[in-house]
Amino acid sequence: MDASAVERYLNDLHDRITAAVEGLDTAKFRRDSWARPEGGGGESRILAEGTVFERAGVSFSHVFGDKMPQSASTQRPEIAGAPFEAMGLSLVFHPRNPHAPTTHCNVRFLVASPSAGPAVWWFGGGFDLTPYYPYDEDVLHWHRTAREACRPFGSDTYGKFKEWCDRYFYLPHRNETRGVGGLFFDDFNQGGFETSFSLMRSVGDHFLSAYLPIIERRKDQAYGERERQFQLYRRGRYVEFNLVYDRGTLFGLQSRGRTESILMSMPPLVRWDYDWHPEPGSPEARLYQDFLRPRDYLAEL
Repeated sequence: MDASAVERYLNDLHDRITAAVEGLDTAKFRRDSWARPEGGGGESRILAEGTVFERAGVSFSHVFGDKMPQSASTQRPEIAGAPFEAMGLSLVFHPRNPHAPTTHCNVRFLVASPSAGPAVWWFGGGFDLTPYYPYDEDVLHWHRTAREACRPFGSDTYGKFKEWCDRYFYLPHRNETRGVGGLFFDDFNQGGFETSFSLMRSVGDHFLSAYLPIIERRKDQAYGERERQFQLYRRGRYVEFNLVYDRGTLFGLQSRGRTESILMSMPPLVRWDYDWHPEPGSPEARLYQDFLRPRDYLAEL
């Protein structure tokens, strides 16, 4: 196990994604390095009020602690309260154009050192897409790229991680998926360290090729006030998921991470309307009818 190699990779990915976003937009990232009193720190990069992205955040963290947060030990009670080391890269992009989808990506590595027994380590991560006005070609490209990221690791890996993503990014109180899914995996250490690390790298390395063609197609598409208001309304679902269900948010808060970095995923503007429903037959209704549920997009579209 080589935690230093994971850290080097995550820092390189941080730089590559930052450079790609700045190559698309007129605004630049603000870079905030921070230290955590309990151990460790990181760097958060925030782009605001760009021509393409209303907000884009990419954050690296590497933290240590004497007691594993509850959110990380739910599935592994044997490491509850153990000292831990965690590092990861997390990003959320909120485009200005309603035809361009919001996206999220996270790759992470965690080691726990219980007093009884050897250290326990695993990788996690994935990426998902949250469109407001879905386009079949965009959804197909997204899932084809996700499948390519998984292909070297077994013919069933994409299907398992895609299904896991559908289950994870689900809002029970709305009976909706957050978007059109992608990949999600956690507590992953199959095949040993090198294989698991290679899988995490493949997911991280495929993110830009999955998202950049979509944002380039949609960033300059014409829209009006109707589309803008629907975008703001649907962003409310993003906030609801992150604050109520997201394990990464809970881990950050429970481990006393930097609050500004943890909550950088929130959109800058959002709205909630009471008991709103889309007009039948409208583009907004198509989102609800055809996309906010688990689907085998690669077979159906």
